[in-house]
Amino acid sequence: MPSPLKIALAQMNVVVGDLVGNADRIMAQARAAHAAGVDLLVTPELALCGYPPEDLLLRPAFLSACDEQLRRIATELVALPGLQVVVGHPAAREDGVVRERSWSLPPCLNAASVLAGGRVTQTYAKRELPNYQVFDERRYFYSGRDAGLAPVVFDVRGLKVGLLICEDAWFDEPAAAAQAAGAELLCVINASPFHVGKVEEREARMSERARASGLPLVYAHLVGGQDEMVFDGTSFAVQADGTLAARAPMFEEALAVIEVDAARRLAGHIAPELEMEAQVWQALVVGVRDYLGKNGFPGAILGLSGGIDSALVLAIAVDALGADKVRAVMMPSPYTADISWIDARDMAARLNVRYDEMSIVPMFDAFNAVLANEFKGLPLDATEENIQARVRGTLLMALSNKFGSIVLTTGNKSEMATGYCTLYGDMAGGFAVIKDVAKTLVFRLARWRNAQGAEIIPDRIITRPPSAELRPDQKDEDSLPPYPVLDAILARYMEQDQSIAEIVAAGFKPEDVERVTRLIKINEYKRRQAPVGIRITHRGFGRDWRYPITSKFRA
Repeated sequence: MPSPLKIALAQMNVVVGDLVGNADRIMAQARAAHAAGVDLLVTPELALCGYPPEDLLLRPAFLSACDEQLRRIATELVALPGLQVVVGHPAAREDGVVRERSWSLPPCLNAASVLAGGRVTQTYAKRELPNYQVFDERRYFYSGRDAGLAPVVFDVRGLKVGLLICEDAWFDEPAAAAQAAGAELLCVINASPFHVGKVEEREARMSERARASGLPLVYAHLVGGQDEMVFDGTSFAVQADGTLAARAPMFEEALAVIEVDAARRLAGHIAPELEMEAQVWQALVVGVRDYLGKNGFPGAILGLSGGIDSALVLAIAVDALGADKVRAVMMPSPYTADISWIDARDMAARLNVRYDEMSIVPMFDAFNAVLANEFKGLPLDATEENIQARVRGTLLMALSNKFGSIVLTTGNKSEMATGYCTLYGDMAGGFAVIKDVAKTLVFRLARWRNAQGAEIIPDRIITRPPSAELRPDQKDEDSLPPYPVLDAILARYMEQDQSIAEIVAAGFKPEDVERVTRLIKINEYKRRQAPVGIRITHRGFGRDWRYPITSKFRA
């Protein structure tokens, strides 16, 4: 190679189902890469259709439309001589299973095609299909190995490049097969959802793969939000000895150009790592921005209570959308403390969002009057607390219907786990921003955000004992164990699948463990009715939590 070969990793934010738009995005990246003298452009896994397309893959018309756009990209690349492009896309099986509408076998392949000279020169099919956590690829895809398809190795200016797709690179066989076919560099395309710790794990595993094979490796990754999942980008490259050679920034689109010299040494820019709180914050911001933007909502509205959860959601929403697209509504009840009013007004002013106050006292009184005969002689309990929450939910949904802004709910993971939330009340809304953020992490994120510049969350909101303010002098710890205890038990039971006995053996009080795990079990019916929310842990209350509502198992 007389001059360094250039590989560009297209860290793209695509939209599921926007096939024409995604093809246009790929072509825009191709034109930019060609202008920069790039020899090979690599797009993420399923970049053409977006990830995950889910049951769209069961529709023959969807697969046909993907094929049409793939051919269009290949044709348009004729205007960019010398550039090869790897495009991730679904490919219909060759045996007619889809056309016969038989679901006995998965309908298609998770593919990566090499485009050059106006045509598709080679197509690789993913061999390892993940079927855990948020992944259910065996529902949709047939393994390239089971289909008898060979590894794909193609030539880029004399360099033999072996293709892998995401999960393939976590196992020995696909890389070994590519190497046996002559690969001198591994090219991995990916769509791997973010969760805390995933970025570090991903780089470590790919470093191991490079060392095991003795081959350098480039890794192109998706960025952006798709329903409950967020993709962090952070595309990278590692040398044959596993050392990091390049890293694209997190949570933003980028075209990362990597040079490869004659000795197959890689060189590129290394973006800095982000601390954990910064990663989570950016994931939440991107999740909100893309959910609203890709679904066409003009803005967001939320109930601002003067408490820390709604304060955190407001701060995230403003960072994601801008103050002009966010509206906060304070809805005081007879039990709302004066400091809640003061702090809510203060925070809204600091962020310069529209702020309104709508007392729910008249409506609460009206409900109590209508129900007075029914409830005569009965003590006040959670019924009256829930009425207040439901009045608030009704007001927010009315504003949403009238003005089009989506309601952001403000419940956290600790509350979702234990049912410390009200169906058709504070759970009413379209998007649950901190659904996967435990209460202890809520406090950490609030303090972290305040440390990034001007203090936007009043300190008293962070230091004040949490309260739903639905009865006099109410505190969360009246109904729940202290949050550090609750969250630790939740992590062990729900995220790590530890048994009750194992958690008790770890030093937690049996009564606390029994109480928390019982609450998790009996509130599954509520979670099934909750809005979708952003996943930031390796196990959230979403597509990777599938427990029966009706169950007698306790352990």
